[in-house]
Amino acid sequence: MATRVPIGILLNGVTGRMGYRQHLVRSLLAIREQGGVPLTNGTVLWPEITLAGRNEAKLRDIADRHGLTEVTTDLDAALARDDLQIYFDAQVTSEREKAITAAITAGKHIYTEKPTATTLSGAVELARAADAAGVKHGAVQDKLFLPGLLKLRRLVDGGFFGRVLSVRGEFGYWVFEGDWQAAQRPSWNYRAQDGGGITVDMFPHWHYVLEQIFGTVRAVTAHVTTHIGERWDEAGRRYEATADDAAYGIFELDGGVVAQINSSWATRVFRDELVEFQVDGTEGSAVAGLRRCRAQHRSATPKPVWNPDLPATHDFRAQWTEVPDNEEFDNGFKAQWEMFLRHVAEDSAYTWDLWAGARGVQLAELGLRSAREGRRVEVPEVS
Repeated sequence: MATRVPIGILLNGVTGRMGYRQHLVRSLLAIREQGGVPLTNGTVLWPEITLAGRNEAKLRDIADRHGLTEVTTDLDAALARDDLQIYFDAQVTSEREKAITAAITAGKHIYTEKPTATTLSGAVELARAADAAGVKHGAVQDKLFLPGLLKLRRLVDGGFFGRVLSVRGEFGYWVFEGDWQAAQRPSWNYRAQDGGGITVDMFPHWHYVLEQIFGTVRAVTAHVTTHIGERWDEAGRRYEATADDAAYGIFELDGGVVAQINSSWATRVFRDELVEFQVDGTEGSAVAGLRRCRAQHRSATPKPVWNPDLPATHDFRAQWTEVPDNEEFDNGFKAQWEMFLRHVAEDSAYTWDLWAGARGVQLAELGLRSAREGRRVEVPEVS
């Protein structure tokens, strides 16, 4: 049996849906269930987990359900512990910057959900502070590790598209208002004063998808709006929705690539998955979702003719070919956790850091400025 090397991880925000389901259960506990993370020297990295938050009863309940023992509501005391090497943050965005700053000061390696801060200046300061402290740091960019986008990336790397012309993305679903049916998202998402809004939530995602797969984002034109003006919170109280629930963006990338991505919590789904990207190139096109990816090569492209007077004769969906898996795909959050843990333990290459997180915050900030000022905004380099 390989020697286990413990690594202490402080999880803050695990009582929330994302922190609990994706980061605790489907990532760190799944890593423990598989026996840890194998390292190149033959040992196995073993996550020792401490749960942090404000509600001790909720933390104890989660710990008891999963055979954990360490919980705390005293963040400062936990950050002072030598046996905790990594601080992870999945709190509401408005609480994140202060907590990460304290963790950096305590010399902890940083792994965090996005957005990494509420402002670009705050996100840049976190990245600078982490670099200055010499700690490892990473920002969650989970969609890059989804099966559909991994297969899409395979097509890009293999030259399938020729010259990429455009990317068109559709994301979203109907989030219930909360009056006659409970909402699927927490109420703070719809209050700007609490850090809510679909632009600050989703534009950082679109930034890393576009940057990592297609090219640097050079300019943005956006329109954001609040379609649903009143909602009901978890206690059934009516409140005013002050944050945007839909964002319509045009992004200009290197090489003349144009990306259009619609994000909405006020749309009903008529597509195969909750998010889909269509990529069109000179040699072929593809449509990728969370899990599936379908492609159509130039040589197999049909020749439809516009005629609104007759019923359509093409079964357009049947003319696309499924891109095969060709490998086993792990949970995207778990896959990135394993990469970050190896980065901390072995200094392996890792590009999804706080600087990448800051670029995502920048795009959200500039998208909101574009919408506010009604104009195209160029995206300067973050340094």
